[in-house]
Amino acid sequence: MGLDDLESEALKLNATERALLAERLFLSLDAPSEEENLRLWVTEAERRLGELRAGDTVEVSSQDVLRRARAAIA
Repeated sequence: MGLDDLESEALKLNATERALLAERLFLSLDAPSEEENLRLWVTEAERRLGELRAGDTVEVSSQDVLRRARAAIA
């Protein structure tokens, strides 16, 4: 479907639906690229590893995390 066809179809939506579509399209412009997303996650992982090695935080097993999460929503 070409841009003109897509626009024509979008204009058939009611005002609320068009506003929602416009918001989703606008927000998609701010989404990081796959490369940027990977870089951000690597930076965060390195930060967390540094905290762990420095003793600023402690490891928590996945079982404990799940147990706590289940308890929180129960």
